[in-house]
Amino acid sequence: MQDVGSSRQQNGNPSKRKTLRVSYLAWLLSLLICTLATAVAFLYFDVSIATRVHGILSSAQSLARGFASAILLGIETAIALALIFIRMTRGYLLPLGRVTVIACLTSVCAYAINDTTLKFFFGVPGPAAVLHGARHTFHILGGSPGSSFPSGHMVLAGAFAGVFMRFYRTSIVPFSILLLIAAALLIVGDWHFLSDVIAGTFLGISAGLLAGELWFVHAN
Repeated sequence: MQDVGSSRQQNGNPSKRKTLRVSYLAWLLSLLICTLATAVAFLYFDVSIATRVHGILSSAQSLARGFASAILLGIETAIALALIFIRMTRGYLLPLGRVTVIACLTSVCAYAINDTTLKFFFGVPGPAAVLHGARHTFHILGGSPGSSFPSGHMVLAGAFAGVFMRFYRTSIVPFSILLLIAAALLIVGDWHFLSDVIAGTFLGISAGLLAGELWFVHAN
């Protein structure tokens, strides 16, 4: 993993600034693609897919309880606190431990922002409500933490994965596969629409990448 001192030196190099500009443009392109994909999914695929997969995982309610947001947040918080305690008592953490702390804290913060701000702002009802007669549309400033868009689970998982993707490039493929599986389960289990998981994944990964980049630039 790149040490902090060399990272700071590179920040002053023209080649480093060019790399950051390319990364910024790549993120903007990804934002455009994800926005278009989310809009198309919202308008044309969300309800039809939800109707087709309805009931497929109806017997997996224990799975839903086991992976509830509160449980995942509790696990991440416990891991972060344990590693922080180790850092305080031993005076150091291995690089993997530092990355894990950053990933957990970024994931928790991204989830909190999504559930308290974004879901409230967009106010999209979930698949269960839509299949029982609710209208699949945005209710601006009329949402709640129980609203569907963006997916809190994917924000949570995407932010965690995004940090590791920034620090360890070899983790991109395995984390991408895991995120794809998680997104598919959320859709098939009637917990989220396709547009929810697209938006949630993009927001989460973006938060993770940003947190990782800030660590490289500002860590002592």
